[in-house]
Amino acid sequence: MTRRITVVTAVHAPSARFLPEAYRSLCEQRLPEGWEWQWLIQEDGDGDGVRAYVPDDARVSFGRGRAGGPGVARTLALARAEGSYIKVLDADDQLTPGALARDLAALEGRPDIGWATSRALDLLPDGSTAGFPGDPEEGPVERGTVLGHWTAHDFRAQVHPATLFVRRELLLALGGWMALPASEDTGLLLALDAVSRGWFSAEVGLLYRKWEGQATGRPAHTDPVEREARMTVVAARARALAEFGWRYG
Repeated sequence: MTRRITVVTAVHAPSARFLPEAYRSLCEQRLPEGWEWQWLIQEDGDGDGVRAYVPDDARVSFGRGRAGGPGVARTLALARAEGSYIKVLDADDQLTPGALARDLAALEGRPDIGWATSRALDLLPDGSTAGFPGDPEEGPVERGTVLGHWTAHDFRAQVHPATLFVRRELLLALGGWMALPASEDTGLLLALDAVSRGWFSAEVGLLYRKWEGQATGRPAHTDPVEREARMTVVAARARALAEFGWRYG
């Protein structure tokens, strides 16, 4: 029986031109025998600037919905998910060779682990890459440690939410991505951290593109009033989940 990993990508017109590179990085993945991937591309809105960049591949499914931000688009895409695992891949990013197989191995062999992340490198406009300081050692990420680090380091987690790989049922139980204009992936990461052990792979699994149209580079993303509100609700959700005592596995 063939088993699937569902890769979920939210996209809007400015980032659609990067989809062919994301697709190429997916096609370079090699999975264990009996496994395959499906790619769910979900446009955030209903325009004319995305469809032309969607690959003609039976493994690729394209959908559209009302504009609500990347978290809403990804959550809507889950209606088409067939895989037992969900992998995040932003439209402007690229997987490194072997990334999906490493994620899969981390969870398939460890039923007490609900999610995995990996090392990421910034992909700069000139094609060079740059790493992040403070990556943890490879291995388990114990419950609550991401929230603790995030709180102590100006709301910066020690693992990157853009590299998330998660069990589908756990993702659905948490309601998908948070309904926020930004930091929706951090909100999911901290919710996962509150209820489940995770895993960090020290091998680079993602090239995180830095470019002029990036949402995280816009002034609205760093507006102090909105940022404080986002961080407050993200932390409150994670702490509430921890206090309720529900745990995966």
